[in-house]
Amino acid sequence: MTRGPDFFRENKGKIEEKKDKRNKENNKEYKGDEKRKRTEKKKGRKKRKKREEKGNGTTGMVKNIGVMMLISVIALVYKAIQPIPPTICGSPGGPHVSSPRIKLKDGRHLAYKEHGVPKEIANHKVIFIHGFDSCKHDVIPISPTIFEELGIHLVSFDRAGYGESDPNPKRTEKSTAEDVEQLADQLQLGDKFYVIGFSMGGQITWTCVRYIPHSRLAGAAILAPVANFWWHGFPPNVSNTAFDMQLTQDKWAVRVAHYAPWLTYWWNTQKWFPSSGVASNNPLVLSPRDWSVINKHHPRGYRKQVRQQGEFESLHRDMMVSFGKWEFSPMDLENPFPNGEGGIHLWHGADDRTVPITFSRYIVDNLQWIHYHEVSEGGHLFPLADGMGDVIVRTLLSR
Repeated sequence: MTRGPDFFRENKGKIEEKKDKRNKENNKEYKGDEKRKRTEKKKGRKKRKKREEKGNGTTGMVKNIGVMMLISVIALVYKAIQPIPPTICGSPGGPHVSSPRIKLKDGRHLAYKEHGVPKEIANHKVIFIHGFDSCKHDVIPISPTIFEELGIHLVSFDRAGYGESDPNPKRTEKSTAEDVEQLADQLQLGDKFYVIGFSMGGQITWTCVRYIPHSRLAGAAILAPVANFWWHGFPPNVSNTAFDMQLTQDKWAVRVAHYAPWLTYWWNTQKWFPSSGVASNNPLVLSPRDWSVINKHHPRGYRKQVRQQGEFESLHRDMMVSFGKWEFSPMDLENPFPNGEGGIHLWHGADDRTVPITFSRYIVDNLQWIHYHEVSEGGHLFPLADGMGDVIVRTLLSR
């Protein structure tokens, strides 16, 4: 039914009341909704805050754990790369000193051994420099007949850190040459003396030619000298060829010694992958001739004495110096005997599998004042073969 205007006029008040009532009710509902929304927002904010606080706490905890783990790893790594301190000969709890020793200018002691005729009646004084993982007892065999016939007084010594000689933490390519000169002075070997060096001792003999005044040197024999693959003056094909002739484990060992010397101790004591083949006595570094020489030689009863002060200051220090950065190379040397009053003799075995012959051949091709002796079929240990020591010494003393 349709309502006319009269109805609305008559019921205007009631209609207005109803509208007001509905508006109030709607307003209440709106306000209630708004209140509920605000309440829900507050609750939501509180929940989010709690979640954030919980998340921040978890994140902070994770960060703290991460930092602690990182510190622990760094501490373990630092501990792993730190070498064990050497056990100094003659110190409390250290190895016993059984050999004569001299005291060097820096306070270190150098142990030595004398061979041949007494120095007072000797015609020739010779200092022998041993190689890697060796000591003063490891001298090339020279017959008593040659000692007597030529009147030779020979002195061998433990290089720093080996045998009974004090370690030298400041060792460089120059320091052993200085030790040699001081040894000659303190033992009163006279104005002139000869030097013979084998293997790593041969490499050191280059430094004797460089640093010992030529007025003191009577001559030198350099036997199967170790080469530094980073010496300047050698073309890449020479260095690379020699480097590639090594065992893979030795390539890595010398890389570490050169580029990261502070890792040398860890590299050669860890068990994850092979360390230096020479230091670990890998049989592949020796030739068949070398093995025949070893089988003829008597056992080295003094073997334990070589490393008795620790491997770091003997073997590892040797590697760091030998393959480290040098201030010169053999290619820089000049003839110390231009008037023929002495001679530098370089010997190398053609089948040397420990020290590739490549460097020696290049040196003598360019430094023709060096007397070169290549031993066909000879391995690294050719100086220990029967009669070779006599030949080497006689050749040296005959100039």
